[in-house]
Amino acid sequence: MDETRQRDREGTRRRILDAARRLFADLGYDQVTMRLIAAEADANIALINRYFGSKRELFAEVLAMQGRFPGVLDFPEEELPRRLAEYIAERLRSDQASPVMAALIRSSNCPEIHDLIRDRVSSAILEPLSARLSGPDAAFRARIATALITGNGTMRQLYGPESSDVPDREAVIARLTAVFEACLSR
Repeated sequence: MDETRQRDREGTRRRILDAARRLFADLGYDQVTMRLIAAEADANIALINRYFGSKRELFAEVLAMQGRFPGVLDFPEEELPRRLAEYIAERLRSDQASPVMAALIRSSNCPEIHDLIRDRVSSAILEPLSARLSGPDAAFRARIATALITGNGTMRQLYGPESSDVPDREAVIARLTAVFEACLSR
């Protein structure tokens, strides 16, 4: 395949992914059709099927676009409560909502993709956090912290950046650190 066709293919694939991410975030999985994605991406619907296979597989790729916690878990266990609190405080106060989190929230009641969502939360948050914790009940403690982390996304989605309308960022971090310490301690 020549280089021009390869670049065009990658450009089309990227447009489809970007369009799907926006639409899933705005409308949720059930309301988005392949035709709608094709129109938004200015692409032929057959290309969506060729590149992604199905709407479900495309949704899985959209979920995979959101990485794991960037560097949050790369610290000693005793620093995790503060690091998680800082991460959540930044997400709560950010003007930029995560389109992937919005897609998760708007699509969470769809049985067709429930397992995709569960697997994504497990691989991106729950399992890496559990692996960082010591003690026999690490998985349980990680599940509680994951509930707080994912609840942050819901709060942010429902109320926007004013959901933590607290003038002092450090006050937010201090409270969240205390909550994460309670969740993560043995």
